[in-house]
Amino acid sequence: MQTSLPVAERPRRPEWMKVRAPSREGKYWDVRKLLHGASLVTVCEEARCPNIGECWGRGTATFQILGDTCTRACRYCYVTSGKPEHPPDALEPLRLAQAAATMGLSHVVVTSVDRDDLPDRGAGHFAATIRALKAKLPDSHVEVLTPDFLGVEEESLRTVIGARPEVFNHNIETVRRLHRRMRGAKASYEGALSLLRRAKEIADYPVLTKSGIIVGLGETNDEVVDTMRDLRANGVDVVTIGQYLQPSSHHAKIDRWVHPDEFRWMREQGEALGFGSVFAGPLVRSSYRADEQRHAAETGRGAVAY
Repeated sequence: MQTSLPVAERPRRPEWMKVRAPSREGKYWDVRKLLHGASLVTVCEEARCPNIGECWGRGTATFQILGDTCTRACRYCYVTSGKPEHPPDALEPLRLAQAAATMGLSHVVVTSVDRDDLPDRGAGHFAATIRALKAKLPDSHVEVLTPDFLGVEEESLRTVIGARPEVFNHNIETVRRLHRRMRGAKASYEGALSLLRRAKEIADYPVLTKSGIIVGLGETNDEVVDTMRDLRANGVDVVTIGQYLQPSSHHAKIDRWVHPDEFRWMREQGEALGFGSVFAGPLVRSSYRADEQRHAAETGRGAVAY
């Protein structure tokens, strides 16, 4: 197994991290025009996802609700942090559902910024969005990637799960040793595990639970496996593992370029732990090919590497 490459002072991406520019032959420009015309935000743009060309070219996108300003400042995240200027847009769920219908989506992924300024941390807006999607696209699957709902976890979980999303996702992001350093004092490794466990316990239907891990922040491969073990112990069905990319010089530095062989090894470890689906690869992100992740877990296809 080839191992990680060291990162120089000005890191250059290895060949396996390079992506193609958007093609004019796909749906990229149509998706861009639709989303911008509907005043919808996507994490694809906000987090500078390297897969935007591929995903938008396939006619998919990950919607980001509750604005473009996050009340947290995680050291690895490019999303703007600060004090949100506006309350949730009450019409956003309807515009989002209409856009998803226009795109013909059968699996819709909805995430958000953290909104610690809201009493319910945005849970009600998530629920309204899920309901709007199910009304507009009754045969579609809805996946939510939520914040931690700090301080009102139980009430907010009941609100979101009550709208019956097919997939509940909350990213643990990194290993226990690095969690507080990378995510800040408000976030909690144990809290993330508890949120995922309680989501499944609260649901009165077979919800899939999911979480994601970023590598290249200073963790070891064995620590990644320990984190996967913790996730499985709390009932998580699907895990994603992908390479960290430093958004700017103000963010945490890349510790290493994780080799594709190591991602395959992590995938094998996750499969051995019993995950329904493991998506591991340099360019994998939490919502990357999310429809395939769900299908793999539901059909027993198992681990997948990209």
